[in-house]
Amino acid sequence: MSLEEFVQSLKRPRKAMLLVKAGQAVDDFISKLVPLLEKGDIIIDGGNSEYMDTDRRCSELAKQGILYVGTGVSGGEEGARHGPSLMPGGNPEAWPHIKPIFQAIAAKAKSGEPCCDWTGPAGSGHYVKMVHNGIEYADMQLIAEAYHLLRYLGYFQNDGIAQVFKEWNEGPLESYLIEITSHIFNYRNPDGSYLIDQILDAAGQKGTGKWTAICGLDHGVPVTLIAEAVFSRQLSSMRTLRSEACRVLNTTPDKPFCCSSPEIAKKLTDDIWKALYASKIVSYAQGFMLLQQAYQAFGWKLDLGAIALMWRGGCIIRSKFLGNIKEAYDKNPNLSNLLLDPFFKKVIDQCEDGWRRVVSHGALNAIPTPVFSSALSFYDGIKCPHLPSNLIQVRFESSHQFEKTDNPGTFIHVDWTGHGGSAASTTYQV
Repeated sequence: MSLEEFVQSLKRPRKAMLLVKAGQAVDDFISKLVPLLEKGDIIIDGGNSEYMDTDRRCSELAKQGILYVGTGVSGGEEGARHGPSLMPGGNPEAWPHIKPIFQAIAAKAKSGEPCCDWTGPAGSGHYVKMVHNGIEYADMQLIAEAYHLLRYLGYFQNDGIAQVFKEWNEGPLESYLIEITSHIFNYRNPDGSYLIDQILDAAGQKGTGKWTAICGLDHGVPVTLIAEAVFSRQLSSMRTLRSEACRVLNTTPDKPFCCSSPEIAKKLTDDIWKALYASKIVSYAQGFMLLQQAYQAFGWKLDLGAIALMWRGGCIIRSKFLGNIKEAYDKNPNLSNLLLDPFFKKVIDQCEDGWRRVVSHGALNAIPTPVFSSALSFYDGIKCPHLPSNLIQVRFESSHQFEKTDNPGTFIHVDWTGHGGSAASTTYQV
């Protein structure tokens, strides 16, 4: 069947869904499709497109009367078989036509609700998917750091690590990623050896986590866990440099931690659980900050509770934990940060001691914990009454300005060395 015959066979308004590689390939296919369509027909991009590209296409096609939808799709092979998480956004006139189809094929939460809803206009669907992917990067790195600590601090073997993750999946950390991790550590080759031990420690990436980190930088949102997760993958891929550094720099520190008894191993496992839970909360808090920023940046008022529901099933980051996030935003749609919700504050309070011990153990025993550490630094920073940024703001090179606590709104430049003049202004100049 030719493309022309395919288009003619569709019921009006025609609905054509693209699942092609993001970028120029999408534009190329759209250019072939548009001449065959009529006003009111719908094009749906279900690939991993950048949200700015979707924004542009939505605007361009609207001028031709074509309704464009950019849909985030998550779930992989499992989602293809049992229903994915769908995050559609774009021209709102398209939603009534595709809603019955999308919500029928989407995964269902335990409540029976479809993990699919309209996100908003323009590129919002792919924006939500981008944030989802960034959180996924952070989640996976946190789990990897937990494994690293269990293996090299607690001296757990693969079957023991598998059992730990299996038990964690039976509580608040229940999720697809925790569940699959327990299976990974149990998986054996035909000869009885563990496959995990034969996998090269160089993590690849498709770039979607990087997009999220860049978006955070562009919009002034500190998505530090996502950025560190991206950097950790990049560092892991530098195998030649790492081998050389291991040879040149590898002094053996005095290791103060000794996992010398089952009781100490149990305490360590509990502390790592606390660090993982608390850091996961910070990761999602940062991700949802970026979702909230969409209103200021683009005028998209995203329904954060609905997004949490969309991620409850079908997608890679699906977890029990997302139900608590939905409840937080349902109770308080104007919640400024997840860390301020009473439920999450209580969890952090209960986890904080173990979290700090884990980061300390990692540092003192030369086991890198970049995302655990970043999460703790963010948590300490967001609640710190006085940060040292006042010193940064008064840097004396060039003509940078600062505000004083007793006179906000007036920007001052001071001659710190006596070789120039001081000045005050009501506008900030970079």
